[in-house]
Amino acid sequence: MIGWVSSAEAPRFAEVVTAFTEQVRALGPNPLKQAQAATA
Repeated sequence: MIGWVSSAEAPRFAEVVTAFTEQVRALGPNPLKQAQAATA
């Protein structure tokens, strides 16, 4: 997702960051990081 937020749009910035954070959390843990931890 790409979005543009002006420095004068603090509420919009908060919305964009919150939505992005929710998307990342929905993806769950990084499977590569878990695989590396299992082999270490």
